[in-house]
Amino acid sequence: MNYNKLVRDRIPEIIAAQGEKPIFRVMDDLEYTVGLEKKLEEEVAEYLESKEIEELADVLEVLYALCEAQGHSVDELMKVYEKKHAERGGFSKRILLLGKE
Repeated sequence: MNYNKLVRDRIPEIIAAQGEKPIFRVMDDLEYTVGLEKKLEEEVAEYLESKEIEELADVLEVLYALCEAQGHSVDELMKVYEKKHAERGGFSKRILLLGKE
């Protein structure tokens, strides 16, 4: 069976433990970034369909990996998040902007 998609680091080990032989290679930087972007789309779609917290955790995993793939740390991401959150707020007030005059 062919998959041709980015998988989590332990998947080859898990496949081997099930008595099968994983066939894989390590992606180069550009291919990895593209793979992560496709994986993000996949995980968001899975969340939108299931609404399960496990899928949100998968989205977060991909976001962290994308951040690091682009040369940023998760700490840096969180600092940018906190700054933006402090300046513009979050979404907890559920505000629907209808327009402005």
